[in-house]
Amino acid sequence: MAIINKGTAFSNGEQLSASKLNDLVDGATFGTDSVDNSTTLVNANGAITVRDSGITAAKLTANSVTTAKIADANVTFEKLTDVIDDDTMDTATDTTLATSESIKAYVDSLGLTTTLPSQSGGLSTEGEQGSINVGPLIMKYGTINSDSFTVSYSFTTAFPTAIIGVNATVNENVSSSSETCSVIEQSTTGFDLTGYRGTSGNAVGRVFWQAFGY
Repeated sequence: MAIINKGTAFSNGEQLSASKLNDLVDGATFGTDSVDNSTTLVNANGAITVRDSGITAAKLTANSVTTAKIADANVTFEKLTDVIDDDTMDTATDTTLATSESIKAYVDSLGLTTTLPSQSGGLSTEGEQGSINVGPLIMKYGTINSDSFTVSYSFTTAFPTAIIGVNATVNENVSSSSETCSVIEQSTTGFDLTGYRGTSGNAVGRVFWQAFGY
């Protein structure tokens, strides 16, 4: 079993010289018995080298590879696990991460559409309506002049699928406890408002409303 191959060989009775001793050491190479031929091998020059794919996870101790030892250029998307690059998020699960590009693309795809009232100063005219769409969610808003005890109000454009709810707020003398309002009926096409009364007991004034649906 030769761990080292001699740089020169001596014969019995051969005279020893300095040059032959130098050749013995300087010309020596590693033998095949010096490596395991699994993780390491002896190359053509007689030196020990690491075999391609010879270092496995079993040869590395826990935490032996630190972040500082990994070059940024060597960390590619293909090297990462449980990270999706899906602009539609159809492959998303509760355990996967997503790239910032795919998150942005997905949010952008939801869209933000705004339909404002005709008056640039806001809801300055009774009955004006506006809407904001974020993906499938729609928020409608506007004013209604409550000139009777119960008022039916129609949306300019109906909710395409369903309505979640309507909030109505007294838009004039909010400090008066006698001036209140409530929505008693709601649908995808509109709602009924009741109970807005002034101190005289009459249905008077302006109401601001918000409706949510999809």
